[in-house]
This record gives sequence, structure tokens and C-alpha cells, in this order.
Amino acid sequence: MANMNMVQALNSAMDIMLERDPRVVILGEDVGYFGGVFRVTDGLQRKHGEHRVLDTPIAEGGIVAAAIGMGVNGLKPVAEIQFADYIYPAFDQVVSELARLRYRTAGEFSAAVTIRTPCGGGIRGGQTHSQSPEGIFTHVCGIKVVMPSNPYDAKGLLISSIEDEDPVVFFEPKRIYNGPFDGDPHKPAIPWSSHPSGAVPEGYYTVPIGRAEIVRPGKDVTVLAYGTMVHVAEAAVRLAGVDAEIVDVRTLAPLDVDTLCTSVCKTGRCVVVHEATRFSGYGAELVATVQEECFWHLEAPIQRVTGWDTPYPHAFEWEYFPGPARIAAALKSVMEAA
Repeated sequence: MANMNMVQALNSAMDIMLERDPRVVILGEDVGYFGGVFRVTDGLQRKHGEHRVLDTPIAEGGIVAAAIGMGVNGLKPVAEIQFADYIYPAFDQVVSELARLRYRTAGEFSAAVTIRTPCGGGIRGGQTHSQSPEGIFTHVCGIKVVMPSNPYDAKGLLISSIEDEDPVVFFEPKRIYNGPFDGDPHKPAIPWSSHPSGAVPEGYYTVPIGRAEIVRPGKDVTVLAYGTMVHVAEAAVRLAGVDAEIVDVRTLAPLDVDTLCTSVCKTGRCVVVHEATRFSGYGAELVATVQEECFWHLEAPIQRVTGWDTPYPHAFEWEYFPGPARIAAALKSVMEAA
């Protein structure tokens, strides 16, 4: 085992898969010579060559289209979109081609493409470098959507995504690329050496797609979160002083309904947290699922803590960011409800 941050864990996952499977190809803007804008692919081109780790033009639609062509012809492409904010030019390729390929050909063709992209705020990136569009992709039939919250899961889930025969959109919360976030914007990230999830096997392993994880057991209230918000929720629970059970959703589609609802049925209360905008955000799907499956066990209305329904502001980033104080207030409110 080694202490790795998320950048190192993701790099290790791709390195291992490039070695294990000659069909694996990495492509994207600056992923080769430069090693990626966040250094996630650093050293992979030097080790595996320009034919396995390819720099592409600045054309997201072309990147995904090329990956689809590779996948149809038997390769296992891992395409990087430099920021999740830039994925929209490729949206038509993802929805109209990649997600529908197996269905429209009656199973004759498929493309096992993994699309990696960093998402979320907390790095002072403003409205064009801080978006969280995961909810848009969970609405698309035919693709899986994953967002890890720690290095161990990041590596295991990325390996599982690359090996999966279905397309996967893999969101990477860039606020915790270099360590977890304790919720205080004025303090640096906690080093992974002080966090139990920092121990990552150096070799091959997988974390199954489609399973959530209980990262903090509790009996009073269930918090459903993913990505950076898992760590912020942990800070909020300490601030609120409640015995909350935190469930890391991890795989947004397909959703692990059993784990989520077992927790909510046990606690009788639920707070849903995500960084993306509130209206039609992914949290609405979580709320609807819990309401449908756990109604007779609920002791209070489900609450959501999210980003605001505005573009991500640069000057007021920490007012937009769902911080510990906002989540703690929701936890106290749901505990006080009759």
C-alpha cells in the first residue's frame, strides 16, 4: 500500500491498464507531452509511447467522436475532457452516438469508451472552470456515470470503468485532486496521510460500479453525498453535533438504491447534498427515490443543500459552495422536525 492523492491514484489506474491491456488508449488535450493540465496523465506518454497516449486538437466533439470510432473497432479509449465545462461541444456525440450505439444496432456494435473530466469548484475557476454537469449525463440512457470522493475509490472505479463494456462518464472532483477538503475554504486540504482512504494499493484492483458506500455509520439522519461534498458533509456533521450516517453515492448511474434506502429507513431522516445547481440537479432524483422507497419510514421532510441556481461566481465562490455551515443548518432543521 502507498499514500496517494487522487491525481496519483488516477495516474496509477491508467498506467496499470495501459500495461495490462494493449487495447487501452489515452487521448485528449495536452494529455501526452504535458501530462494534462492537472498532471493526471503525467509520464504516461513517455512510458507507453505516442501511439498509446495521444495529444489531440482543442475539439471536444472530435475527441469523443474519435474515441467512439476507436471503441467500435475494438479499442478501449480513455478520453479526457480538460474541464467538465468544456464537455458540451461533445454532448451530441455522447448522447446521439455513444449512448445509443448498442441499442440502435441491436447489439451488433458497441463502444467501451471512458470519458474522464474534472468537475466542480473550490479552485477559484469561475463560471467556465467550476461546473458540475453530472445530472445532465445521468438523464441519458446507455451510459454510466461515476464520481469518486477519495483516491482508493478513484483508482478502483477508473479501472472498473475502463474494463466495462458500456460507456462511462467519469467525473473527477478537482477540489480534492491533491487531498480531501475539510470544509474550511481558508485552510489547505488535509494531506491524505491523515485520512484513512489515503492508503491505495500500488497494483491492480477494482471497485465495483453501481455500489454506494457508507463512509460514516450513524443513527440520527442519513446524508447522501458524492465527490467533494462527502468531505464537506463530514465537517458539517462535526459542526452540527449529530450522529449522522454519511453515504457516498459514488456511482450516480446506475444508482445503488438498496444501500441508500436501507440507511434512510434506519435513520428516518435524510439530507441530500451536492455542489451543482439545485433546480433539476441530481439531488432531485435522490430525493424522489428516497420519497418513493422510504415514505413510511420518514420522520421529517427530506432536505437538499446545493449550489445556487446561478452561474458559478468567481468573487463569491464560497457563498455558492455548499459549505459546512449550510449543511449543518439543514441537519439541525431535519432533526428538529416533528
